Amino acid sequence: MFYYDFMRYAFIAGIFIAVICSFMGVFVVARQTSFFTHTLSEIGFSGASFAIFAGFEPILGMLLFTCTSALFIGFSGEKLGRREASISVFSGLFLGLGILFLSLSEKQASYATNILFGSIIGITAPNLRTLIWLSILLLVVAFFLFRRLAYNSFDAQGAEFNQRGNRLVSIIFLLMLALTVSITAQIIGALLIFVLLTIPASAAKFFASSLPKMIGLTFSFVLIGIWLGLTLSYLTNWPASFFITVIEALFYGVALLKDRLLNNK
Repeated sequence: MFYYDFMRYAFIAGIFIAVICSFMGVFVVARQTSFFTHTLSEIGFSGASFAIFAGFEPILGMLLFTCTSALFIGFSGEKLGRREASISVFSGLFLGLGILFLSLSEKQASYATNILFGSIIGITAPNLRTLIWLSILLLVVAFFLFRRLAYNSFDAQGAEFNQRGNRLVSIIFLLMLALTVSITAQIIGALLIFVLLTIPASAAKFFASSLPKMIGLTFSFVLIGIWLGLTLSYLTNWPASFFITVIEALFYGVALLKDRLLNNK
């Protein structure tokens, strides 16, 4: 299996994807931004379509559209109802623009469509280098922002009484999320990155009693899912995304079962 370059790249990429998802995922769950994470996959598709129409690199279009939407949502406010309404508006707007640009483009648009589905087995050396640099960037930002982001995410009542800087922290986090989806979508697809950013962290919260433990457990869930999914894909020739999604769903199912058993005692 490791005789092939693309398999080695995929297993190495799994480590860095797990690093990104373990940090970003716990805050996505805590801040209740799963809906926006899913929306970013559609917006990324629209950005890639725009880039193809305009004649430049699709990744630049993805970054433009996702980061712009993150800024709009960040400035719309922290109230859940208002935020979800804003996400729906911008999602519809950007998705409509993406369909328009895709229909107007005379060039091959398969890349834009592949953004939604991707394939970790199709990762290349340049993709891997980009992913590594993204991981480093996110870890640096996380180092300086961690305490503030944790306070802002897990102590909602305290954060509500201390609004100074909260909006800025939220905007930075949403931009980090937009960057995560844009870069990783071209490697594993926007739909799979949505799974890895939400399900493992949702499962980990049932087992972990502290934020560091939750991040560590999320990392384990993501890495096991990717590595085991890749192995099963190699053995069966079935899509790796299918196995990864099923494995993460099983982790979440076990977490729910454990929680139910404890509550029934």
